[in-house]
Amino acid sequence: MSKVTEISGIAGVGKTQLCLQLCVTVQIPEQCGGVQGQAIFIDTEGSFNVSRLEDMSQACVEHCRNTMNLPFDVWNLESIRDNIFVFRCKEVTDLLSCVMVLKEFLKSHCQVKLIVIDSLAFHFRHDLENTALRSRVLHKIAAELSRLAVDFKIAVVVTNQMTTKFDSKGQGRLTPALGTSWGHAPTFRLILDWDPSRSFRWATLIKSSSLPSGSAPYQVTKDGIRDVFFEKETTPPVVNVEDGIPGISFNSVF
Repeated sequence: MSKVTEISGIAGVGKTQLCLQLCVTVQIPEQCGGVQGQAIFIDTEGSFNVSRLEDMSQACVEHCRNTMNLPFDVWNLESIRDNIFVFRCKEVTDLLSCVMVLKEFLKSHCQVKLIVIDSLAFHFRHDLENTALRSRVLHKIAAELSRLAVDFKIAVVVTNQMTTKFDSKGQGRLTPALGTSWGHAPTFRLILDWDPSRSFRWATLIKSSSLPSGSAPYQVTKDGIRDVFFEKETTPPVVNVEDGIPGISFNSVF
């Protein structure tokens, strides 16, 4: 809580799936060890998928009922849907306006414990060609999200796309979009990446104020995001940092 987390990765690696999973997980009742909160999902790409949300919700509810003997009337699919507030932002001006009114919304919805923006990068990469204006708007949004996280003691999660950076030798790397100035805004930064076998994926922590860097395998199933267990040691992808910019080689993705 009280932190901003960035999740980066190429298309199809599971960024939206993880965001949907978080919107369900944040609602787990206190008697099951959860925070029993509500979620805000700010959708810039039309990525909010109700059917996937229902799959994840059903699996999570059944797990809580089976492991904690949770009564049927305490937590169900309908209550999960009702406790996610979805805002569709089709332009960067919509996104800015939405973020700036969240303070008043949170004052009247004190159970909100999570804000998701999927994705923050989309409109900045397509709508704003003026670099100076783009930087000002992005800085304003980043500052407001940080204030909201601290003032209301909530978690803020934003997804970011990947872009290609070339070094002096012409070698390309995939790095999180939005530039180096944005990279200072999140408290935590995760890069999601495919394993070369394509049978599972990796989540790599590249920035944290309290945790060491590291990688964890995961898979996207019908029930949601799940752990992967190995019988033998498996090597995670290498995330290199050059000139303060984290990135992964093309070989680990394609």
